[in-house]
Formats: sequence, C-alpha cells, structure tokens
Amino acid sequence: MSYEEKGNWVYLLVNVLTYGWYALTVLARSAEGPLVDVDYQSVLLRTIGISIVLSIVGRIFVAAVKPSDHHAMDARDKEINRLGEYVGGTVLAVAMIAPLAMTLREWEHFWIGNAMYAAFAFAAAIGTAIKLIAYRRGL
Repeated sequence: MSYEEKGNWVYLLVNVLTYGWYALTVLARSAEGPLVDVDYQSVLLRTIGISIVLSIVGRIFVAAVKPSDHHAMDARDKEINRLGEYVGGTVLAVAMIAPLAMTLREWEHFWIGNAMYAAFAFAAAIGTAIKLIAYRRGL
C-alpha cells in the first residue's frame, strides 16, 4: 500500500469519526432544550481542529508503524488524487445548494451551519472513497 493510499485511509477514518462525534455531541446537548438553541459553534470549531490534528498525527503514526517504500507521488497517485478531488468538488458544489437555499429562505444559523459542515464532510468522504476505490481497482 502506498504512502498516499495510507494517508487517504487515515483521512477518511478521521473525517467519519469526527463528524459522527460532532453530530452525537450536538444531539446530546439538545436534551436541554430546542435543537436550534444548542451552542454548536464551539463544538464545530473544536471538531474541525481535532480533525486536522488527528489527520496529521494519524498519518505520521501510520508512516512510522508501516513505512512505505517511497513518499513521493508518482503519476498514478497524481491521477487518482485528481479524480478524487474532482468528484469531491462536484459533490461539494451540489451539496452546497441546500445551505444556499436555507440562507435565501432566512433559516436559523444553526441549520445553515450544520448543513454546510455536513456538505463538507460528505464531499470529503466521497472524494476520499473514490480515491481508495481507484487505488484498489485501478483507473
């Protein structure tokens, strides 16, 4: 397994786990009152920060435990990355229609912010999954 493929596995796992943790935390806080009154901003920012740190630490850990032969991206890695980023960007563009519509309809910030975070997390997961499929099945 190449260095880039291992990094994509780490990123996908961290993305799914941190978004799940965020959603569960916000839902748990809603037991105190209406969902739109939950203080989600601090949890959202903390989750994003934790996600970044875990991705970096996870990639370093995987590289130390199971080192790859080379760390440089070859032509195949670049093509797979391009495909995954293209698909992820397309998914993000389509998914951001919902928060845009919510903004135009003047929904509560809670719903807009959570729809945006969900769109980013979903697009990242899909784009990374496409990369991992391309590594396993080829282009």
